[in-house]
Order: sequence, then structure tokens, then C-alpha cells
Amino acid sequence: MNNKHNAFGFSTRAIHHGYDPKDHHGALVPPIYLSATFAFPTVEYGAACFAGEANGHFYTRISNPTLALLEARMASLENGEAAVAFSSGMGAIAATFWTLLRPGDEVIVGQTVYGCTFALLHHGIGEFGIKVRHVDLTDLAALQAAISPATRMIYCETPANPNLQLVDIIAVAALAHQHGDITVVVDNTYCTPYLQRPLDLGADVVVHSATKYLSGHGDITAGIAVSSQALAQRIRLQGLKDLTGAVMSPQDAALLMRGLKTLALRMDRHCSNAQALAEALQAHPAVESVTYPGLRCFPQYALAQQQMKMSGGMIAFELKGGIDTGRRFMNALKVFTRAVSLGDAESLAQHPASMTHSTYTPEQRAHHGISEGLVRLSVGLEDVADLLADVQQALAKCTRALPRPPVLASQSVR
Repeated sequence: MNNKHNAFGFSTRAIHHGYDPKDHHGALVPPIYLSATFAFPTVEYGAACFAGEANGHFYTRISNPTLALLEARMASLENGEAAVAFSSGMGAIAATFWTLLRPGDEVIVGQTVYGCTFALLHHGIGEFGIKVRHVDLTDLAALQAAISPATRMIYCETPANPNLQLVDIIAVAALAHQHGDITVVVDNTYCTPYLQRPLDLGADVVVHSATKYLSGHGDITAGIAVSSQALAQRIRLQGLKDLTGAVMSPQDAALLMRGLKTLALRMDRHCSNAQALAEALQAHPAVESVTYPGLRCFPQYALAQQQMKMSGGMIAFELKGGIDTGRRFMNALKVFTRAVSLGDAESLAQHPASMTHSTYTPEQRAHHGISEGLVRLSVGLEDVADLLADVQQALAKCTRALPRPPVLASQSVR
């Protein structure tokens, strides 16, 4: 693989890393290799590939030239040694769990994670003799107390989906590595490597739902895991090849590389639009609370400034009047689309309790900090004036629907 672009900046690497047109008949855009299997010049070479002694491709479930280029590019952007591509974010997460955990092991997980990750933990690996323990990772004393001789992994999202709680990656990784063989895995979907690079902060593995910001266009499902060469090889040959088979298609790899070319530009716009909307929501009388890392009232504002380049494109908020008012707000939106997922060019609004986090019971949502009235916005790339106007008109309808306080006798109109 051509690594001549390692010294270049983020966007240059996102566009050029690992590819030279002169090696491909001058094609500016990398070719898509659709073949499922690859021919060997000799039996000996084929045997060397299967033994891991040669780096040739032999079957797309293990490797493919198009996927290999994407993996090299993602490893470069995350400052990792190697990456593995998957057909979905859950494929990346599941393959990482199944590769690194065994019956009798324990995984410590942040208080809030994506609904399907929660389901995988509790209805998947948790039923195969692996202990799952949720811990408030913002409390290092609680984490220290939770680590046991059986702990093999600490897993977190930062910012967390959907309540945007942050984890101090440097502090958590340092504590984990004091205890020896504990792998720190960080879901970096919300930030992308443009805003945050967990490996630089001490994490061992970074996972992504590349369906989201990395792709940016809502037209593929994809996942990525980035780590050291040794860990990536284990995840590829065990978690991907043998345990999940969650193989990304070459066509999706090509679309994902196309998305990476504009990642920096798009993230700049996502972040600036979200900042303006968060400030507008915070100032509106119908809004009970707003959670956004770029607001000075955000409880972890200092940490956000320390480990994130910008504050991201996701907002969580609650309206006065609770879940019913939230539904009225969402149904009144005209530019925002009511849909799950995030990171698309289109702005999206969803209700986590009934949608992405419905795998939690109501009691579990309350325990893990996901309120029934929470609304999550994925702020897109539209003109910010149009987004602000859309939110304002929807909030106006909520304000009219709120019950009015009783009029006191001294205030009565004569």
C-alpha cells in the first residue's frame, strides 16, 4: 500500500492516501473490484496467502483491493496502524466484542450507549457467560472500584447516543492500562476522526457506524474498526471472517471513500449549524433544557474543549410539557425530516425512547439517563436560516399548546 501521504493534512489524506492513479491506468477514481475470489499464480502462493505469509487477496470476506484502500485511508485518518471494514456499525461492534471477549470475562460499559449496542450486550454476549457492567465513566473512583481481575474491556461512546454525555478518554484509558490486559474501545461515530481521535488519547480500538458522518449521504450501511496491526488482524480473522461474516461490499467501500473526500467540509458545516440551533433552543421559553457540548452551560464543556476539535452536529433537548409537547414539535417540523440515523446532509429529528433506544425498558432508560421526552436532532447541511426558521415555527406551536398558568385575582382584567 502506498503510504507516501502520511505526512499530509487530514483532508489531503482523506482524498489521496494509499492511491496513485499511475498504478491504475491513470484512473483518478480508484477502481471497484467486484470479484468475490482471486486467482493464484501458483499453488505455493495460494498456500502462503492462506497461512498469512503473503499479503495477497484470495476471498473478499477476508480482504479485497477496494476495501483495503478504504481501510488504509481510515487507519490514516484515525492515526491507527490498521483498520477493518464491515457491512454495518453493529457488525464492527459485534466483531470486536466476539473477538476480544470470552466466557468468564467482564466488560465495563458506559451508562448510555446506542440501543442496538445495549441489546447486543444484554441479549447477545451477556447470555454467553460474559458479564456486562454499566458504570458511570465520568466517575473515575467508581470505575476503579468496578475493575476486577475478570475485566477485559472498557467500552464507551463519547459523546454518548443520545444524551451526549462525554467520557474523558485520557483518564479512562490511563486507569484501564494500569490494570494490565484491559482493552479500551471507543465508539467515535458522533465525532469522526476529524473532531476527535481516541487512539491519540490512549484508546486501543475505535469503532464507527460509517453509515453516519463518514459516508454522509445516507445511502449505505457500513462500519469500521481501527486499532493496532495485531488487534486488527485478530478482529479480521476471527470477528469478521469466522464469527460474523459482516463483510462490506466493494461498491459500499467506494461510496464511503467518496464521502470521506468531503468529511472535513461537511463536519465544519454540521458543527456551525448545530451551534446556532443549540443557542436558539437554549433561549426559547418553550425549551426546558438543551444538551450540546458547545454551550457553556454544558456540564462537561471544559472536557469537550479539551478532546474535541468542535462540538459536533448532534443536539439533545427537552421541551416544557414533556413527551406530548415533544411529539407536537416533531410533527410540526417541515425542513427537518422525522427519521432515525444521523450524519446525513438532511437534518433529522427523532424520539429516542420510542425509536433508537426502544430496546431499553422504561426503567432502564430512566436509569441510563434517557428521558421519555428527549428529542434528538441531527443537524444537517441546509442553510442555517432555514433550519432556525423551521425550529422556531415548530416551537411556536408548542408554546401555544402549553397550559397557561391560572390568572390570580389581582391580575384579572377589569
